[in-house]
Amino acid sequence: MTTQNVETVSSKADLALVAVAVLAAAAGVLGFTFLTDQPTLARVGVLIGGLAVALVMAWFSQPGKRFLAYGRESYEETKRVVWPSRKETLTTTGIVFAFVVIMAVLLFVVDKSLEWFLYDLLLSWR
Repeated sequence: MTTQNVETVSSKADLALVAVAVLAAAAGVLGFTFLTDQPTLARVGVLIGGLAVALVMAWFSQPGKRFLAYGRESYEETKRVVWPSRKETLTTTGIVFAFVVIMAVLLFVVDKSLEWFLYDLLLSWR
C-alpha cells in the first residue's frame, strides 16, 4: 500500500493564482447560465473565455501545473486501457438486459403475490 502526502498551496502567489483561476471558471459558467437573453454564440464565448482564463492562470501556479500534469497522465493512461471487443460488449450488454428482464418479472410476481395475499386474503376475512 502506498502512502501519498497531501500537498497544499504553499505560497501566497500560488494561492492567489488558484483563487483567480477558480473565480474565472465560475464566472464563465455563471455568465453562460445567466446570459440567457444573449445569442448562443456570445454565451458560449463567455464560457470558453472564462475557462481559458482559468486554464492560463492555473498554468502559472505550481498546483495548477501539477493538476495539468495529472490530467495529461490520466489521458495517457486511458490510451493504455484494453477496451473490450464488439463481441464482448454485445455479450455483456445482453447478459445485463437478460438480468434486468428476469428481475423485473421476479419483482412483478412478488408484488402481485403480496397484493393478492394482503388484499384478497387478509382484508376479505373481516
